[in-house]
Amino acid sequence: MSSSNSPVSALSSIAAIVLPAVLATAAAVAGVAWWRSAAPPPLERRVPGMDQSANKPSATEREKIEPGKLFRSFEGRPSADTAVSWPHFRGSDSKNVVSNGAELADHWPENGPEILWSVKLLGEGHAAPAVARGRVYIMDYDETERADALRCLSLDDGREIWRRGHKIKLKRNHGFSRTVAAVGSGVVVGIGPKCHVVCADAITGDLKWAIDMEAKFGTKTPFWYTGQCPLIDRGVVVLAPAGPDILVTGIDAGTGETLWSAPNPGKWKMSHSSVMPAKFNGRKMYVYCALGGIAGIAADGPETGKILWSTTAWNQSVVAPSPLHLGNGRFFVTAGYGAGGMTIQVGKDWKVRVLESHSPRKGLCSEQQTPILSHGLVYGILPKDAGAFRTMLACYSASDLTRPLWTSGNNRKFGLGPYLMADGKLFILKDNGTLVMARVSRSGYKELGRAKIIENGRDAWGPMALAGTRLLLRDLTRLYCVELGKKTKSNEKAVEGK
Repeated sequence: MSSSNSPVSALSSIAAIVLPAVLATAAAVAGVAWWRSAAPPPLERRVPGMDQSANKPSATEREKIEPGKLFRSFEGRPSADTAVSWPHFRGSDSKNVVSNGAELADHWPENGPEILWSVKLLGEGHAAPAVARGRVYIMDYDETERADALRCLSLDDGREIWRRGHKIKLKRNHGFSRTVAAVGSGVVVGIGPKCHVVCADAITGDLKWAIDMEAKFGTKTPFWYTGQCPLIDRGVVVLAPAGPDILVTGIDAGTGETLWSAPNPGKWKMSHSSVMPAKFNGRKMYVYCALGGIAGIAADGPETGKILWSTTAWNQSVVAPSPLHLGNGRFFVTAGYGAGGMTIQVGKDWKVRVLESHSPRKGLCSEQQTPILSHGLVYGILPKDAGAFRTMLACYSASDLTRPLWTSGNNRKFGLGPYLMADGKLFILKDNGTLVMARVSRSGYKELGRAKIIENGRDAWGPMALAGTRLLLRDLTRLYCVELGKKTKSNEKAVEGK
């Protein structure tokens, strides 16, 4: 930790700006109290009807927010297993598929796989973990102290190593934090509920730079807070602020300097979707599905930042799943609330045409999670408005997303929870915290295991992360680390993270 980012000096600077000089010292001491608290703050019980729409602070209140200025170190130590990683949303290749990972067990003990540790989070939410160099990074929100927190935990036992954040008043809105941090080029980048971007040294937690996307780009925070996950690509942090002038931008990971920006001629707005890398027509690109349309932005050569193609054919009011590249310039987009799904074809001349569009009852669609493409097959869990196939896992050929090859059936229904593929198996987390392992292929679905990982689990919607043989998953209030290796033990002896 650098001396310039110590808790007292950082908070004193804040006080000097926003309070009369006579109160500066007292305010600084009060602000540090949370970061020195020994016990985690209590959680309020979540009651139906308490969720509120995303509140908007006044201009004066927003000026007082200094992203990432608060810091605290803890006694946690990183794991010695530094080779395994899950560096950002959907894993290292952004596909949510681990093709060359460790061998995992084909069956579990009667009581399920071993739970290595669990940690009670500071606030309700759906933010998911990233893993690198023996550390777990997760965005969190302290409901008691009203503060954002980018937290660094040990992969071994869940104990906290450091925490960096800032004070910000938020109301419950189906949880608070819901993004996945990105790790790479020696830094970790997280985005808070109100579009505050914080970049810290991935090892020490020292603050590198921070951006308020609302203030800098004119971003409008989505209704259910920020759901977009950052991407670090070859030393560049890729963000989609979707402000009046800039749709997507590239920031130097080390300095915070803007390297390039893609314009926003259609004045599209930020969605809950994330920027996805893709390769087509000899070009690398970043594909973003905003509120207003979908676009591919050049990610290589002197044209980096140029919009290569775009279309307004897909224009929904709420979009959470990210674009799925089916190959050869074919992209699938989907959303909930009756939007259904659409497949578009980007030509070699960069012109876009709609190949097919369907309602939730007529083909693959998803409300929150991004479907998975593997070996020419697309897997997804259908939403509640999908008719006879509602909440079932379905498999489609990538060449036809209107007719399922098979579904998991009425006795195997899921919800809005996440899923990932590893070692030739699909791992699905139900809303209530039940983890399901299944062998899937063109021929069908074969369930291999089912275990209740989270007792009384609720709203287990955050994406999962797999680091080697350790699976990280969460529900609304708690993060778990589960051993999926071939020597997995019973889950009876779980370690409580501090």
